Amino acid sequence: MAPPPSLQELIEIVRQDSSSDQPLDQLVTAAAAAAQLEETTDALLGHFVDRCRRDGRSWTEISAALGVTKQAAHKRFATALASHIAASTPAPTFERFTDRARHVMAESGRAASALGADAVGTEHLLLALFSEPQGLAARALAAMDVSEETVRAAVRAADGRARQPAGPAGPEQPTAGAQPTAGAHPTAGAQPTAAEATAAGPRPAYSGPAKLALRDALAVALEFGHNYIGTEHLLLALYRNTDSLAARILTSAGALEATACAHVTAMLRGQGQGR
Repeated sequence: MAPPPSLQELIEIVRQDSSSDQPLDQLVTAAAAAAQLEETTDALLGHFVDRCRRDGRSWTEISAALGVTKQAAHKRFATALASHIAASTPAPTFERFTDRARHVMAESGRAASALGADAVGTEHLLLALFSEPQGLAARALAAMDVSEETVRAAVRAADGRARQPAGPAGPEQPTAGAQPTAGAHPTAGAQPTAAEATAAGPRPAYSGPAKLALRDALAVALEFGHNYIGTEHLLLALYRNTDSLAARILTSAGALEATACAHVTAMLRGQGQGR
């Protein structure tokens, strides 16, 4: 195996690529180079972590091989693994989802239709969490004084602003006619049976940010070391894309990600598992 570039070689590369000889300009170039190296390193390790998982190796074995804790391994590679799993799935499947989480997904489609949207957005996922009042997500929202009425009013207000003719469109619009964009799907696994597909009805389309939220729900579950996706994972996933409408509604309501995570963690410890 060829040795990686030495520190001196990297310094010379930065000096050559920098826009000037000024130390501050070179620092900017060095920061960009370091970020690229970190991304490449994570991708390299993520590839072999995924191979180990496919080979049946446990997170305990993987973390020991990497010399880190199991929690650290989850946190570092969860999103990369979720992206890989999602990218390998041709269409959204929900076999990892709990019954409550599946009900939330069904309700998100109904919420989108009721609000005149052609695609499910993150705001519809957020609204749907209230359809399972005993789920950890709804309980966490209640603990943060976020009500369904508050969220629905914020969604309608954003919808009204989006329909105004003036001004540029935001990163995510909850209006009718929104077309889903390319993105990852939430889970890998077997496709539903014909009977299940018939019972569930036609699958709704998902906006790009909604697809990312579903992928992130898998990442959150992996970070917690869970082999299922519950309503609590969906809630925490909505915070990952800070530009999404759901994240903006939550933070505007004073429901911060750290607070939501603390409530979810406490409830998981109290009952041993989520759903």
